[in-house]
Amino acid sequence: MAPNNGRSSKLAVVPLAKDSVLLPGVTFRIPLSNRSDIPVLLTSLFSKTSRTSNAPVIIGCVPINSPYLSKDGQQLLESPDQEDKHTSDLESVDPSKATKDDLFSYGTVAKVVGVQGRPNSEPYLLVEGIRRFSVSKITRDTPYFEAEVTLHNEIAPSPDDSELVDLFEQIKQSSRELLALLRLTSLFSTASVGLSPLIARRFELFISKKHISQAGSLADFMADVVEASFEEKLRILASIDLKDRLERVLELLTRQIQGIKNNVKVTSIATSSFPTNLGVDINQLDPRQRELLARRAMVGLNGLVPPNSNGGRGGDDEEKEPNEIDELQQKLQDAQLSPEAQKVADRELKRLRKMNPANAEYGVCRTYLENLAEIPWTKVTEDQLGTETLQRARKQLDDDHYGLEKIKKRLLEYLAVLRLKQSINTNMEAQIATLNKDLNANKDLNATDDKVEDAEALPDSDRDAMETKLQLLKSKRMVDKSPILLLVGPPGTGKTSLARSVAASLGRKFHRISLGGVRDEAEIRGHRRTYVAAMPGLIINGLKKVGVANPVFLLDEIDKVGGANFHGDPSAAMLEVLDPEQNHTFSDHYINIPIDLSKVLFIATANSLDTIPPPLLDRMETIALSAYTTVEKRHIAKQHLVPKQIRTNGLSDGQAVFSDEVLDKVITSYTRESGVRNLEREIGSVCRYKAVQFADAQDAAKLDTYNPNISVEDLDEILGIERFDEEIAEKQSRPGIVTGLVAYSMGGQGSILFIEVADMPGNGRVQLTGTLGDVLKESVEVALTWVKAHSYELGLTHDPNEDIMKHRSLHVHCPSGAVPKDGPSAGLAHTIALISLFTGKSVPPQIAMTGEISLRGRVMPVGGIKEKLIGAHRAGVKTVLLPDSNRKDIRDVPAEVRDGLEIIHVQ
Repeated sequence: MAPNNGRSSKLAVVPLAKDSVLLPGVTFRIPLSNRSDIPVLLTSLFSKTSRTSNAPVIIGCVPINSPYLSKDGQQLLESPDQEDKHTSDLESVDPSKATKDDLFSYGTVAKVVGVQGRPNSEPYLLVEGIRRFSVSKITRDTPYFEAEVTLHNEIAPSPDDSELVDLFEQIKQSSRELLALLRLTSLFSTASVGLSPLIARRFELFISKKHISQAGSLADFMADVVEASFEEKLRILASIDLKDRLERVLELLTRQIQGIKNNVKVTSIATSSFPTNLGVDINQLDPRQRELLARRAMVGLNGLVPPNSNGGRGGDDEEKEPNEIDELQQKLQDAQLSPEAQKVADRELKRLRKMNPANAEYGVCRTYLENLAEIPWTKVTEDQLGTETLQRARKQLDDDHYGLEKIKKRLLEYLAVLRLKQSINTNMEAQIATLNKDLNANKDLNATDDKVEDAEALPDSDRDAMETKLQLLKSKRMVDKSPILLLVGPPGTGKTSLARSVAASLGRKFHRISLGGVRDEAEIRGHRRTYVAAMPGLIINGLKKVGVANPVFLLDEIDKVGGANFHGDPSAAMLEVLDPEQNHTFSDHYINIPIDLSKVLFIATANSLDTIPPPLLDRMETIALSAYTTVEKRHIAKQHLVPKQIRTNGLSDGQAVFSDEVLDKVITSYTRESGVRNLEREIGSVCRYKAVQFADAQDAAKLDTYNPNISVEDLDEILGIERFDEEIAEKQSRPGIVTGLVAYSMGGQGSILFIEVADMPGNGRVQLTGTLGDVLKESVEVALTWVKAHSYELGLTHDPNEDIMKHRSLHVHCPSGAVPKDGPSAGLAHTIALISLFTGKSVPPQIAMTGEISLRGRVMPVGGIKEKLIGAHRAGVKTVLLPDSNRKDIRDVPAEVRDGLEIIHVQ
């Protein structure tokens, strides 16, 4: 039943376990194991409570009395000879078997919160203390206790009672000091006295919100928190008088604080700003730990605020140590920010100085300023543009790469332009300095009353003319706008390594940004600072890493950047980065200040132009790198790959000798690729084979038997059977078979392609086989239409109106049927094959041809002439028919190929 305030009531009573005391305002758990009285009591109370009523279930919680304490809790017995008896008596009392004589005279009215428990653990009754009561008489002891009790209301103290107010403030201050010591202890110990930051923060808020009217509640709470004996807690429970209770709790707080100070000896950090005798050897801490220790210890101690909370220094001793905000300000000054960036930095620094370091925004603001300081706003690498610049760059590029004349030419042009601009700017700077000197001297002369002998001030018109000339010279100074180069070519052709050579030849720093798989626009432009864990984008991070404003940036695999999605469009974000007219004011979302990227030399690489959006492609200067020919691969292998693999595999020069025949065999029969990656792997396999032979000969002391030369026959044992068969021109031919040319067979090399046409009785049907694409099928149809239209002129029929296909069918086939074939370059070959078939005249097998044909019979130009001629030369072709419009493409063909073929241009 619910007790009435201010008078006697009957109350169901629950004895508590040994050493357990429930105080008002505290939540308590009563274990239910071996407690037969509590289930019976709860059943009785719930049966009496109305099911529709929301009134809480109330019980009384009474502790077991201590033999050291009188029944009323006022007299403390401290006889030493009673200690053993006290302990044994306490342990002998079982709360489920306690008698009325074992119960203490005071208890706490508690509200039943509920019965709780976890799997595999004992359940417990959760109660919350409400107010004190004193036991007048036990009226029932089975099956549970029931007693007549007197309820004691908490009397709120008057704010005018100075003694009580002083006691209350001392308890609050002591509670804060205990909290600070426990937080400090958690820095250096894993002991239970340590507090987590979250619990400590809640604890501090709880204490600070307490008013003088809640003095008794705060005292009860702190009495439950501090370390105290069972008897001391019983005395606090029995302290109905508020003043007496406050004095006893204050005594407990003071004793625990002093105990912690005595147990943890700390040398002083700063005499004026940190309490002594707190205990860790500060000399073993680094400065950051020392600063953190001082701040945490001072929070809540003696009413002090954290040092440096307003961005300033703490005490006099701390002024000797550099302040982190001052260091940050010095870094920003050294970074030589742009005027706009300096304005933002000053504003953020001002905010930072006013901010508490414990504030979450403090770290965000400080990280932003550190990023500003790390960006190279004005720092650049001085270009080594002397008289030997072009020769040195040409040698660097030639040493690193064979061929690639177009890109080498473009880079040398860029260097030459840079050098000319620098010389022009040097002359202009000299003229500007001279004009400034004359104008300043004239101003000083006008300001002087006594004219200098033989010196006259310039007329206003002349001075205006000089100032106009000065402004004109300043406006004509050359601005360095680096080009945006896009290297397009198959994999393995040296695009990435070429960019490194460019940086080395310019003497600039190099940074590679891999764009393959980038799907989020924020990776390019950065995250906005409103997001958690925001950071700058790849471009700004690259500038921070190299530390200069004019590096060489390699944007690798720009054709593999993701398209538009719910994260934005990364390729669209690259538009501003790669636009020479816009990137001098590039804006990163995180920095949010215009940054000049015009001095950065961007070199992008791609395997294909098909996946690059047209607006992005328009902003870059495209340089195509074709696949390496067999001749070029042989030179690259001899100059670069073989020496590199010999060194890599532990051999010395002369211990593995590759002849041209061996290299050609590896290139044509074991690798078919555009670049040289697989070629390098196969050369490495050969070197490792020779390394084993050399090691065996060395171990057996028979070095004279070691043969460093590698023969073509050895390749079968080293690399296995040949992986690729080369198409070789036929020795004999028959009507309907023609040799065509393919620019890119498997691996990006040119080769020959046989076109076979056969006829049979039929009704004009044409069958196509050999995995032909749509364009190639259309070439067959165009060729057949032209031959049928000109059959009389070609002598295929005697009647101009006769259809040569009326009583026959055709089958056109291209061997290697599993390999897809397509492209607009086989029209000429199909036309001649049909004429050869219909006339019965064979085409010599050493003649190959390429070109498209129109319905008018014109031979149209095609691409890939260089690769086709190299493939024809390798296959043993002697004569090549090319479209007349492809004469200009012959210049790119190597001389040895050009000299070994008879090239006939047809219209």
